[in-house]
Amino acid sequence: MRFVIVAALLTLAGCMAEADETGPLVADGVYPQSEAACLAVAGRWGPGGLLPEPMCFLANPDAGKSCTRATDCVGACLAESRTCAPEQPIFGCYAYLDEDGAEVTICAD
Repeated sequence: MRFVIVAALLTLAGCMAEADETGPLVADGVYPQSEAACLAVAGRWGPGGLLPEPMCFLANPDAGKSCTRATDCVGACLAESRTCAPEQPIFGCYAYLDEDGAEVTICAD
């Protein structure tokens, strides 16, 4: 029985993409769609924005790193702190730095 469980886990692990310094586990901009899939990639499952349904939030590998423009971060480069955002997606109103380092304010619901 242990062999079957170990084999199943190894098979499942082989099917999962790995997060690295290039970004969190998101295939073609699609986040995990179930709580189990989200938790399997160390995501946080919960409400987001105005949507009543919970969704998956993924930690950015460069969270808290200093930044001066969007290309310095996997996610957003937050203007107020000049650091890479801790997770994505981000909801609410916030300012970020674009590709040229200019401050842009956005509200995402």
